[in-house]
Amino acid sequence: MDKQTELEAAAFRRLVSHLQQHTEVQNIELMILADFCRNCLAKWLVEAAKERGVELSYEQAREQVYGMPYNEWKDQFQSEATEEQLAAFQQRQQAKGQ
Repeated sequence: MDKQTELEAAAFRRLVSHLQQHTEVQNIELMILADFCRNCLAKWLVEAAKERGVELSYEQAREQVYGMPYNEWKDQFQSEATEEQLAAFQQRQQAKGQ
């Protein structure tokens, strides 16, 4: 692995660790502010694995990102999106033309 790839991998691991430590940050908030969430990271892992011929299911990738099975994380930490959050998300999607 070259140095650049090592740096990128370390930064990714730090991002995932940061998100695991900040369970108060909801995915809807990430989607509104940054246009990605924990599930997006898991999907990107699956895509990267597929491109490299590595078998990785979406559920396995989500467990890597969340640090536990997704259903456990959801039960422990996920709250219902507020009307304001849903409206902000819809507004962001419309602004992107989706």
